[in-house]
Amino acid sequence: MRGKRWKFLVVVLAIVLVLSYLVYAGVRRASVYYLTVSELLVQGNRSMDLPARVSGKVVPGSIQWDQLRQSLRFRITDGQKVLFVRYQGVVPDIFGDGKEVVVEGRLSPQGEFMATTLLAKCPTKYEPAE
Repeated sequence: MRGKRWKFLVVVLAIVLVLSYLVYAGVRRASVYYLTVSELLVQGNRSMDLPARVSGKVVPGSIQWDQLRQSLRFRITDGQKVLFVRYQGVVPDIFGDGKEVVVEGRLSPQGEFMATTLLAKCPTKYEPAE
């Protein structure tokens, strides 16, 4: 009887340890730092290794869209510093000059943010067309 209890406890402990590790690994992989442009650029080389989510406004006149490659280059600012962003993928309909965006990706060694996700923030107040 003791041998069966002991085996049962070892199996339960092993399952708990495996599940704990899976939860820890999943949370760690999904966690992303949320930064402003200035915070990202101040961190510099330390931020290249970690994925980050950066918010800012699109600098008017900075959008360069290559339709053939589905590649987008633009700059964002937090009012203090400017960050060059490169993104390849589907662009939200409300994306444009002066709009608030959130980009997720990594800072390249050249100082350009390589975005894997582009989100355009909706305005907090709806204003109908005149």
